[in-house]
This record gives sequence, C-alpha cells and structure tokens, in this order.
Amino acid sequence: MLTVDFDRLGLEQGERVLDLGCGAGRHAFECLRRGGRVVALDADPLELKGVVQIFAAMYEAGEVPVAAAASAVRASAYSLPFPDGSFDRIVAAEVLEHLVDDSLAMSELARVLKGSGRIAVTVPRFGPELVNWALSKEYHEVPGGHVRIYRRSHLLGRLRGAGLRPVGRHHAHALHSPYWWLRCLVGPANEDSPLVRAYHRLLVWDITKAPRLTRLPDRWLNPLMGKSLVVYLEHDERG
Repeated sequence: MLTVDFDRLGLEQGERVLDLGCGAGRHAFECLRRGGRVVALDADPLELKGVVQIFAAMYEAGEVPVAAAASAVRASAYSLPFPDGSFDRIVAAEVLEHLVDDSLAMSELARVLKGSGRIAVTVPRFGPELVNWALSKEYHEVPGGHVRIYRRSHLLGRLRGAGLRPVGRHHAHALHSPYWWLRCLVGPANEDSPLVRAYHRLLVWDITKAPRLTRLPDRWLNPLMGKSLVVYLEHDERG
C-alpha cells in the first residue's frame, strides 16, 4: 500500500526519481509504473535483491513504460553517491525515524534534489506512534528500529533547516494504527494471536480489493488517527 500521494508528488514520465530507504520497493515500483527513471536505494542487500527481481518481472510483464528505467543502489543515507541536483523527485518513506543523524540525511536529500524538484517525506505520526512505544519496548528497542518519535513541528523545522520548504501534507493509513496497537499489546512478534491474524486479513483485503467498506472509513479517520504523516517539500528559494 502506498503512503505517498503521487498526484501531489507530481512525478512525470521520464523524470529521475530516488526512493531512499526503498525497503521492499512499494514506492519504487509505482514510480516505475508511472514512467519514472527510478533509483531504489537501501543499505540492506537482501531488500535490494528482492526489488531487482520484481523490477525484472515488471519488465517481463510489460508493465514498464518506454520512458521508464530502474536501478538499485546499496548506499548510506548519510552519503548519497550522486551529484548535486540529480533527481526531479524523491521519496523518503518511513526511513528518517530509523536514522540517528537525521539532519545529515535531510541535508543529503536536499543536496541531490533539483532546484525545481519535489520530495515526499513520510514518518510515523506522533500520537499513534506514542501509543506503540507505550505499549511495547520490543516495538522500537530492536536493531535498526525507530530511534525517535517526530512531532510535526519538529520534523518540519528540521527539514526547513536543510533548506526545504513544505508545500503540502496529509495523513495516511488510519486503519493500520489499531493493528499496530494490537500487535504491541500482545507482543510485536506474536503473529499467532487470533485477533492479530483476523485484523491482518482485514488489511490484506483492504489493500488488494480497496472496498468502499474500508476505504471510506480510512479516509475519514486519517485526520484523526492516520498512522503516517506525509509532507511534500521543495527547495526554499529564500535560502
């Protein structure tokens, strides 16, 4: 399920786009389907291996427009291996909360974004994430886990400090918040809980079928309990 609204990101065919901390590749795949020349970047070679395999399957299935291209790069968010102004669009979805030096990563994102470009940054929303932390230390006290909870003002202040200007925001995945509260309550690793399994089936149904029965409540509840905060930014020309 996508967290970024691609209409707000404004990706056009043939534009170069970076998916920072791509993970399993959900946003990178959408960039490719929309005709972007996408670079999927992650520090985990196993994640990148899976992304490359799906890129290949998309080409084989004829899902990739002529103007599009895809590559995968293993690198650190603290030292992006690209020249200044390399990308028209950037996606950094659910990654900054994992990084100890988030300011350095934000500066690198601003550096490789073109002057006319736009970036989408998503992080766990303060309220739902605070509940997760309160319910379970295991949820975040793991190697590579979340190292902070962002308030919106804190996140935007740090991004402004990197030379980026917010141009829009919204929340996403309201139905996912109760799922993670439940997971934290029974233990994040306890996937055998009947309630967890039932709720997971509901989310899979929502993702694969997008029925009105779940889509409408998710949209209505996003302002109140959306799990992710999504902000869109451009270079601050006043800087």
